[in-house]
Amino acid sequence: MLKRELIDTVTIRDGETLELFSHGRDFMIVLGYNELMSTRMRFSEEQLAELTLDRLEAENPRILIGGYGMGFTLRAALARLSQNSEAVVAEISEKIVEWAQGPMADLTGDSLSDPRLDLKICDVAALIDDANDGTCEKFDAILLDVDNGPDGMVRADNNRIYSRTGMGKARDALKPGGIVSVWSAAPDPGFRRRMKESGLEVEERNVRSRPNNKGAHHVIWFGRKKT
Repeated sequence: MLKRELIDTVTIRDGETLELFSHGRDFMIVLGYNELMSTRMRFSEEQLAELTLDRLEAENPRILIGGYGMGFTLRAALARLSQNSEAVVAEISEKIVEWAQGPMADLTGDSLSDPRLDLKICDVAALIDDANDGTCEKFDAILLDVDNGPDGMVRADNNRIYSRTGMGKARDALKPGGIVSVWSAAPDPGFRRRMKESGLEVEERNVRSRPNNKGAHHVIWFGRKKT
């Protein structure tokens, strides 16, 4: 029977430790007893990109992805985006990128060298603020997967992103008709209410963690900025 093997660890800003494990050909990133992501269950994170892009009307969208993780959302987006599009990715830990380029290089492929990618080591909230104060161009879509849902389990600072004020800032960082989409491991009626209270038109979709209607049930919210 195969055992999990610890490959590396990293301490994130508020002192929590993320661990990268391998299990045969699979990888998983773990926080304490919580498995945050795994190569075995990627479908819902790919759907975060697919379903968001399905809802966009822009021909060459500029999108912001909050959290690189294992890159499932980014790679799904790059497979759909036109050559004149731009994917900005905010990842708070350089170590996550090192894992992508090292132990998980076969999974990563050439996505991190794609000319449409602008990878930044920072908090996604900082890029949302930049779009609001005119430091950078606004986005057609903001895709958020920076925690296991809108509860700040991994980083308490993430709660501000998922607050009504945080959703209002995300809305203001969008171009008219733009979409903010949020991945979650579980339902959260309070968060859906906060999205609506921030002025977004909200749609909720249930997706499975694996294709063919298998695996855990996850949730993606889509909030459209009114034109």
